[in-house]
Amino acid sequence: MTEYDVIIIGGGAVAENVADRVVQGGLTAVLVESELVGGECSYWACMPSKALLRSGIVLRAAQAVEGAKQAVTGELDVAAVLARRTTFTHDWDDKSQVDWVESAGIDLVRGHGRITAVREVSVEKDGVTTKLTARHAVVVATGSDPVLPDIPGLAESAPWTPRDATSATSIPKSLAIIGGGVVAVEMATAYASFGCEVTVMARSGLLTTQEDFAGELVGAALKKMGVTILAASPSVVSRAEVFTITVDGHSFEAEELLVATGRQPRTTDIGLDSVWLPVGEWLEVDDTLLVKDTDWLYATGDVNHRALLTHQGKYQARAAGDVIVARARNQEVDDAPWGAHVATADHEAVPQVTFSDPEVASVGLTSTAARKAGYTIRVVDYELGWVAGASLQADGYEGTARMVVDEKRHVILGVTFVGQDVSELIHAATIAIVGEVPIERLWHAVPAYPTMNEVWLRLLETYRSEA
Repeated sequence: MTEYDVIIIGGGAVAENVADRVVQGGLTAVLVESELVGGECSYWACMPSKALLRSGIVLRAAQAVEGAKQAVTGELDVAAVLARRTTFTHDWDDKSQVDWVESAGIDLVRGHGRITAVREVSVEKDGVTTKLTARHAVVVATGSDPVLPDIPGLAESAPWTPRDATSATSIPKSLAIIGGGVVAVEMATAYASFGCEVTVMARSGLLTTQEDFAGELVGAALKKMGVTILAASPSVVSRAEVFTITVDGHSFEAEELLVATGRQPRTTDIGLDSVWLPVGEWLEVDDTLLVKDTDWLYATGDVNHRALLTHQGKYQARAAGDVIVARARNQEVDDAPWGAHVATADHEAVPQVTFSDPEVASVGLTSTAARKAGYTIRVVDYELGWVAGASLQADGYEGTARMVVDEKRHVILGVTFVGQDVSELIHAATIAIVGEVPIERLWHAVPAYPTMNEVWLRLLETYRSEA
């Protein structure tokens, strides 16, 4: 086949979800993928990174509980951790993903896809070009690439990207990391767990888009693990047998250097100029994921820069796939806020977890973002270690919870948890924010005792006492 109802450029998790919704809606769909089907999340990001982190986190959790810590006398088996990681990537083989695509009734064309005209995509592979046409829509789901900062000598030194860090087959004796965001923090945690000497260079600090206490608590924990944190960026980088990195006039060496300073869209070579769209920029979309000034081109996932998170990209994919079907069949489009065909949650209800140790789990607006957006807010903090369920999780449990409340509507705008295992708390907060559940009603959502969820009762009690 060379003609489909929908063509999706990309074959990652987001692209798969678009195609699946389209096919479930009775249309035909094809994925165009030049690398591994399953994409970044499956092979180089979410899955392998969390697999690398988990063993060290479990070991430290056991060491924080009397009775268990006496039984845990060995060190982390790094080779076993790497082997376990590789099972999650299927040794970077996408056969299982390809089998699923086929079973879902989705076609796959291998090669590099470029838009060559309205509803037309050319795919190049091994010198052969195949032209595909779409009856209804083309979806760009090409994701993003790492940004390499303009530091003298950096590019020539061939540093690690996040892909290199998550797919490593051996652990360097020392690792320097440029950046202070999620990738930098998670890889610092993982590699410090492996006994690697880690130095993080974060000029603006750690996790700066989160509440201030998140970066402070994570930074303190990293230092306790032996990580050196510098509030600066390199001025010069060079590489002979090892990297030589100069910061504030002083130089140090590292066996490997990881750059984790942000992402840029994969839109430089997908033919956007052929349909009069700017090349190399993020694709601007409306809430139905339709690219601005078009009626046939959609963009889902990282490439639209709304929320660079796999789960949010999948959410967008479901909305885009369903709305493409509705428009193709001339059905009513539900594009009002929180409707079936929009990604409303992208704006102020995005959940995310940084799998550091302690974890950082958040959803919605931070206190700073809420004030900037013009809300009248009250901030409620509570120490997680005072919750019975948390004290049972670990002896001397340390962590903080924050709730940001819209004082005019009495609904929650944002929640942040920092502490061991807090990732399992965040969905309750997401439901409260998306559902705009009034504080008065939340009072009747009774948390089971003794669980960490009791923090909800304590936050609400604190809110009432400060009224």
